[in-house]
Amino acid sequence: MFGKLTEAGFDLAVTNHASAILTHDFSEEAARLVDILSDFRISMAELIGGGGGESGQTQRLRRALHGAGWGKHSFHVQTIVDGIEREGISHEVDHVRFAGAGTLALEVEWNNKDPFFDRDLENFQRLHALSAISVGVIVTRGASMQDGFRDRITAWLRDHDLSSEGDLERLGIGDRTARQKARVAGQVSRGVPFHEAFASFFVQDKFGPSTTHWTKLEDRVRRGVGNPCPLVLIGLPMSALSDAPPEGPREDLLI
Repeated sequence: MFGKLTEAGFDLAVTNHASAILTHDFSEEAARLVDILSDFRISMAELIGGGGGESGQTQRLRRALHGAGWGKHSFHVQTIVDGIEREGISHEVDHVRFAGAGTLALEVEWNNKDPFFDRDLENFQRLHALSAISVGVIVTRGASMQDGFRDRITAWLRDHDLSSEGDLERLGIGDRTARQKARVAGQVSRGVPFHEAFASFFVQDKFGPSTTHWTKLEDRVRRGVGNPCPLVLIGLPMSALSDAPPEGPREDLLI
């Protein structure tokens, strides 16, 4: 079922018979999800121009999921004693797919602080224990993307002859903080090429080890966070980064 993703370089981990559940009960929904992720690309211009946050491309991934029936949903759990509600709690999930055989829950963690993984996994655990969901899915940056960001950004800046702060203004990121500019300028004054200095600090600031990426997610699942909910973990590969111009108008973004 997920062979198309692994062949394309995606990281993939499946727990607690999630693959069997999807194969037998959610084959159409899973196949559509695989197609959406396989087609997903992030423009380098939008990645860097967006300052590392959710670029237009990652928001368009959310739009594609919504279009395939994975809408936002808030699960409300009530404890009622003798007809009186004693306790109520809500669990909001960004992407939920209701199907005849059950319900799938999915979160995209592109670039949050890594404790968001704990929130997602614990939500999935509670919802599964209540039979509210059958499988939980998390999509995040894969290991190849995380490890290769610096070299990929360096090469892209060099290939596009972006060698000064003035050049960066063409990407809409000329308003970076004085501290960020000073750090890059300090390295350049020591003979480090601008594109290398910028890429190094950009990755440190925006995609550091304490943000959401594959290794942080894998570590938590290995420790049992989220058990016994069946889980599918998907890491976006380096090949998802594209030199092509951003797709579609900026107003297409999902808010």
